[in-house]
Amino acid sequence: MKIIIHRGIDQIGGCITEIASYGGTKILIDLGHNLPDGDKSSIDSLESPGSLDDLLSGVSHIFYSHYHNDHLGFEAKVSTKTIQHIGALSLSMVRNLRSHMTKAKDLCKEAQASLAALNRFQAYISYKRVQYGDIFVTPLPVSHSAIDAHMFLIECDGKIVLHTGDFRDHGYRGEELLQRINDLLKLRVDVLIIEGTMLARADKRMINEVELQDQAIDLLNRSKYVFVLCSSMDADRLTSFIMAAQRQNKKRRIIADRYQVQQIIAIKKASSKPYNGIFAYNYYNETRIELDRMKRYGFMMFVRNSKTFEKNIDDILTEAAINPHDVLFIYSQFMGYLLKEHKAFKIDLYNFVHRHEWNIVHLHTSGHASKEAIKTLCELANPTTAIIPIHKEGRGSLQTLNLNVDCPIIEYSTVVNDIEIIIK
Repeated sequence: MKIIIHRGIDQIGGCITEIASYGGTKILIDLGHNLPDGDKSSIDSLESPGSLDDLLSGVSHIFYSHYHNDHLGFEAKVSTKTIQHIGALSLSMVRNLRSHMTKAKDLCKEAQASLAALNRFQAYISYKRVQYGDIFVTPLPVSHSAIDAHMFLIECDGKIVLHTGDFRDHGYRGEELLQRINDLLKLRVDVLIIEGTMLARADKRMINEVELQDQAIDLLNRSKYVFVLCSSMDADRLTSFIMAAQRQNKKRRIIADRYQVQQIIAIKKASSKPYNGIFAYNYYNETRIELDRMKRYGFMMFVRNSKTFEKNIDDILTEAAINPHDVLFIYSQFMGYLLKEHKAFKIDLYNFVHRHEWNIVHLHTSGHASKEAIKTLCELANPTTAIIPIHKEGRGSLQTLNLNVDCPIIEYSTVVNDIEIIIK
């Protein structure tokens, strides 16, 4: 068996892992785009003519761990000869996103090409072991800031590889899903390929989503008018704020735009989330009666960084005669986007968040595994042959975790136990 880490040994995002059997079957885990630095356009060598064709030569199947763009970004450029796979709910969510993108002139062509490719995708089923050539793949659901994320248990040439994708244990089902994986890992694992996003970051306890929901309730108790900026694709985070608002005051208006409502409906149908009564702001055309309800009972409105939301926010504050000083703005994303000294700083996002002199609170928890969760999974899997950390910054190191395992940590090309590992 051959394992090729095309990207990810020293970068977060854009990870691509190839598994190839001696019999000639080749599959990829993820084919995402490099992340940009701040407001800059992302630079990706796979955009060069011929680069993607060379990478995909002989690849029969691509398995996407989830729908974030740094894992699913080149789907429209993949030949129809290669079958692409993702979870059913992930497929629904990313279709909703691409359909929404077609409304933007500069994104329409790209989004339409993506939708055409997504129509050819096959949806894998959690825990269902399926044979592709002489490789078996079993998707295992995990908790992440993308709902319907999966790890993959891969059997090839008598060896077993566990590829974690992105995961965490502090989401709503994080501990439960890791326990299920623990139960499955009575099997021998030869190679563990594990994400290490947080390895280079400061040791800081991450709150879980239940704690985040409780903190949101405290904030809502103190603020009648609330705007929330979080990912419209993050099911756990949407759930945390919606449940907080409903627990705090059932009369409070919970508002989103039509695209966000569409995603919330998809999440609710697939996961039976116990919430309802989400109002799409656009449906009301800013009528006086809806604004009166918002002013009387208070509101929590999900927003995004866009000109449309700038107008919606300004109209609400003006037409309902709400003083910005009485408004709470909850920012629930990575803080680096707002720090001018950080490489991820986004000036447009910063200006949107600081659009008015309102109260700004950062309430967030990472979608990625804590160092403790990484250590726990390494020791649960206890692979016989190798651990390969990916999706990490170059200075991040598994060595700092003092793992209680008997196999080496591999970040270089080698051959071990009849497994050829190539690090590019």
